[in-house]
Order: sequence, then C-alpha cells, then structure tokens
Amino acid sequence: MIQSLRGMNDILSPEYERFDYFIETATAIAKRYGFHYVETPLLEETALFKRSVGESSDIVGKEMYQFTDKGGNDVCLRPEGTAGVVRAFIQQKLDKRGGIHRFYYHGAMFRYERPQKGRLREFTSSVLRVSALILFMKTL
Repeated sequence: MIQSLRGMNDILSPEYERFDYFIETATAIAKRYGFHYVETPLLEETALFKRSVGESSDIVGKEMYQFTDKGGNDVCLRPEGTAGVVRAFIQQKLDKRGGIHRFYYHGAMFRYERPQKGRLREFTSSVLRVSALILFMKTL
C-alpha cells in the first residue's frame, strides 16, 4: 500500500477544523491591521534561497528539496517564505512606489530534515511582513 512520504502528513477532520480556524483568525487579524495577502510559488529558483539565506546555511546546504527540472533549471520547493515575498516585491516594482506595504502569507514550506516530534518535512507557515523592513535591509 502506498503511504504518505516520511515527514509529510495528511490533515483530516477534526484537525483540519483547528487548522482552518487558525488560518481564518490570522487572516482576519492581518486584514484588520491593513495587511494584504501575497501568494508566492511553491517552486522557485534555487539561486533565490542561496542569495537570501546564504550558501553555507543549513537550509541551503542540507535541507532544501532541490532538483533540476526538465528544462535544465535548478529549482527547489520553498523552504521558507521571506525570500519569495521579497522577490515578488521587487519583481512587481513595489519598491519603486514608495510608502509602506504590509503583506501576510501562509502556505506550505518544505525542508528535507530528519522528521521529529513537532518538525515535519512539509509544514505550514503563517507570517506578517512590512515592506519598510525590506526596504531598510535592501539599502544596507
């Protein structure tokens, strides 16, 4: 019988109801404070994470689901969300518009690490980001 991969779990009721309640509550709070939802791809160029978290980091060195696609591109499943949000922010030229941009996101992240209690290879992250921090970091 085929089973889910090690460290990747199904979410079924009643656990899903708790998960959905958390996401709905986090979304309502984010919207109340002027944050806007951003969704980035699950699959990104590996170079994005090498530049953002560093080639010598554990995430890049040991924990990414990385492969070469049929087109010869070096890609990986996103191990964290910040790099993709910053890429989208710059790609969409939001840094040129000025002002403060507030984003929130939630979604699946993937890290190839040894599964242990409370740490899975596929997990959901829910985060708020303010572009003023991104712009400050970009100018350094």
